[in-house]
Amino acid sequence: MRLSQYTDYTLRVLMYCARHRQRLVTISELADRHGLSKGHLMKVVNDLARQGLLETTRGRGGGLRLSQEPDRIRIGDVVRASETDFRLVECFDDSTNACTLTADCRLKHLFDTALQGYFKALDGATLADLTAGLPAADGLPAAGAAARVRRAVAITLPVAARPLRPAKSAARGR
Repeated sequence: MRLSQYTDYTLRVLMYCARHRQRLVTISELADRHGLSKGHLMKVVNDLARQGLLETTRGRGGGLRLSQEPDRIRIGDVVRASETDFRLVECFDDSTNACTLTADCRLKHLFDTALQGYFKALDGATLADLTAGLPAADGLPAAGAAARVRRAVAITLPVAARPLRPAKSAARGR
């Protein structure tokens, strides 16, 4: 299974916006960051706005941002909405199926099971899962990720409880 460039761009836009929740993101910024065409990104952003995943603000100082929390956006739903064809083999489409093996073939069932497993995995992941703990461009964790990131706590042991370091050996020439 291979995703289209459109779906790739769609996921990139959503992930970038999830990592920059504290501000509006611009099309120019996305194009520069990912090396993509502004025209292609405009189509993706318009589609995501129609789906209710992004909100856009026009004009000077405008941009785009997620309109939902990242933990509410399932990756499976995004992929289903952006891909146009999930027919893995000819026999998936009864209207165009010309395979002579269809009556006795078990391949369709196998591929159908695989496709269901694929979407089960994608439906089990959210945008928050893909961006949790990743720093935004300013080095801060993505918004909403703080609850998922475990902080390290420094513990200072009393001198008596600290492990001893081995003495430097004279054999090493020190």
